[in-house]
This record gives sequence, C-alpha cells and structure tokens, in this order.
Amino acid sequence: MEKINLEEYKVKNLSKLAEIPTLADFGASDKELKKELEDIREKLGKFQDILYAHGKYGVLVCLQGMDTAGKDSLIREVFKDFNVRGVEVHSFKVPTELERKHDYLWRHYIALPARGKFSVFNRTHYENVLVTKVHPEYILGENIPGIDSVEDIDQEFWEKRYRQINDFERHIAENGTLIFKFFLHLSKEEQRQRLLRRLRLKEKNWKFSPGDLKERKLWDKYQICYEEAINKTSKEHAPWFVIPADNKKSARVIVASILLEALKKYKDIEEPELDDEIKSNLENFKKELEKETE
Repeated sequence: MEKINLEEYKVKNLSKLAEIPTLADFGASDKELKKELEDIREKLGKFQDILYAHGKYGVLVCLQGMDTAGKDSLIREVFKDFNVRGVEVHSFKVPTELERKHDYLWRHYIALPARGKFSVFNRTHYENVLVTKVHPEYILGENIPGIDSVEDIDQEFWEKRYRQINDFERHIAENGTLIFKFFLHLSKEEQRQRLLRRLRLKEKNWKFSPGDLKERKLWDKYQICYEEAINKTSKEHAPWFVIPADNKKSARVIVASILLEALKKYKDIEEPELDDEIKSNLENFKKELEKETE
C-alpha cells in the first residue's frame, strides 16, 4: 500500500471543491485497507486510554457530508477499539423545542468532550451555515431579534455566523479541546448509486427517505455552501480536512491516519506518574495483597 500524504487533505488556502478528487487510490485492495485500518484504530484506542488518564485534553471530531457520504459507518469502524466510556457520539437532527429556546450553538456546547474523552459530532454546528443557508426559512424558527423574514437574512448575517463559529472553536481550543473537522467529499454519481442501493436492497430500505431526493436536487447549492463554510472556518487550531469519500474503506483509513498522526504530536499527553510515596511502597502493597487468603 502506498504511503498516504496526510497534509494534502488539510485545507490551508482557498479550496475549490470541484477541483478536489472524490476518490483516493492507494494501490491497495479492500483487504489491505481493512488491515491498515485495524492497525491504526488499535493505536488510537491505546491513545484514548492515555488521554483519559492524562485528563487535560478532550478531542472533538466533526463529520460533515452529503447524504450517504458514509458518516455512520466511518464512526462505527474508526472508533471500534475505543473504550465505550471514552467516546460519545452525538447525531444532531432538527433542533428540538428546548434547543430552539437557546442560541444555535447551545446544544453543541453541552455535547463537547469532557477532559480525557472523545466526542464525535455526526453532523455538526456547521449545519447552521449549510442546511439553513440552502433553506433560510429555517432560520425564522430560531426567533432571533431583528430577523423577521427571509429578506432579513443577508450575507452580513452569514458572515456574522461564520465569525461566531470561529470564536466558538477558538474558545474551546484555548481551553483544551483538540478539534478535527472532516468533510466527506462524495461525488454526485456515487451518491446516486448509494441511494439506488438503499432502494434495491430490502435490508437497506429503512435508510431511504423521499427527502433525500429533494435535497439531492439542491446538490449544487450545497456544494457552494460547503465550499464557503470550509474556506472561512479552516484554522490552524480547528482545521478542515477534505476526505475523498467515494471509497468508504479508503476514507476511513485517511480519517483514522490523520487523527493518529496529529494526536501523536502532543508529547505532553502521557500517563501520569505515581507520586514518590506510592511508588516507593509498591512492593509492600503487592506483598500485602499476596498474603491475603480466600
């Protein structure tokens, strides 16, 4: 298998999504990709144990992508070797009545990872500059002062929202949250094939919704919104990575590899040392337990 250049997926300058490939070929078979992922996720699982013991950082993994991009299966496969207490997955759907009584970032704040844990956002706070930008009428349900009609939602409104998201991410990064944002970059043709598969396979029918076809008709609008959001919010402390997603197995390997390589750079994340008194008495504690009889 060819070595993956992880830096090529990181958004550093203005990116045009149409110019970025949706398929990555590493000259590897499905079996080789599966083995590569198994090796990486085992290392990630061990890192999570150390992160938990260290207790000073949390890790936020954000996943965005069009319908059928493979977010659910990626979460299942990449985080399979984690201690279940060390990772929490949050799937953000249409805001509830309670959530609409707060600002749009509130429900994301309360889902942030505790120190020592991973949080995975399956769809994220970016829905608020994606689906709401394609369907600006949804904004009216937020009851924002000064926003009384769709006509009030102009580019200045969106610029303010990008700034708020950047401020949110800067704040949590400065307080110990390591942020990774992944856009699963799917081609329109591959989405068509995956939707057809949901219709053709009885066991996959439950995944299909007529709404998927309605949103598919808005593909070009979504691509424009994704491109703008990614370019305006990819920062060194909260980078975006555009992941070719037409091949689910290679996409999982890329995401897992990026996480592992980036997290390994935090040399201060290590298991805590026992204090000298406990360390000097380890043999005594061991002997005490060995003397016990049932």
